[in-house]
Amino acid sequence: MEKKELLYEGKAKKVFTTEDPDVLIVSYKDDATAFDGQKKGTIVGKGAINNRMTNHIFKLFEAEGVPTHLIEELNDRETAVKKVEIVPLEVIIRNFSAGSFAKKLGMEEGIKLLSPTLEFSYKNDDLHDPFINDYYALALGLATKEEITTISEYAFKVNAVMQKYFAGLGIELIDFKIEFGRYHGQIILADEVSPDTCRLWDKETHEKLDKDRFRRDLGNVEDAYQEVFKRLGIK
Repeated sequence: MEKKELLYEGKAKKVFTTEDPDVLIVSYKDDATAFDGQKKGTIVGKGAINNRMTNHIFKLFEAEGVPTHLIEELNDRETAVKKVEIVPLEVIIRNFSAGSFAKKLGMEEGIKLLSPTLEFSYKNDDLHDPFINDYYALALGLATKEEITTISEYAFKVNAVMQKYFAGLGIELIDFKIEFGRYHGQIILADEVSPDTCRLWDKETHEKLDKDRFRRDLGNVEDAYQEVFKRLGIK
């Protein structure tokens, strides 16, 4: 599998075409951004950790019946994936109060919710990914009713798999953001699962092991990412 043309470069990844029109190569970067790109920096080693962690966890999802875009890990930073049409919805599941949810509702961070919540944001950088609901998504033609149902079911399944898995590693899954794509008419999980896209707290100390350390200038950002990766036990 060889990289051809650079198709897209985002905040955290580059995407390349290959000789197969159905296959892309994703290359993970060490670049870090926050607050819609207003804050920029580098987290050394992040690209390799996020790539390998995503592939490891996507295999867990596949085993539990959630289809993903994963084809093959090519090296520490690059992975061959199915070429999908991304559904322009950021899908967020929350198990505890944190971040914008806590701020918006006047809650302390770290309060366990009575049930997991699901929310959608319209994936649009220019508009700062505004919060929307199912009806907005339908009205704007972002997804069909059937797609929203499938996405919601998969999102809660992903949450259940990750909660159980991370609990075994001594990590609390606070919340996370995932994205889905269309692949030959099928909805499949795409993008990544990493400390960039999940809030992960140590179960005992509640120490943050995720991108909030970068966002909030808490220090030891690389150490936090390395700690998560170490607990995954990926060889």
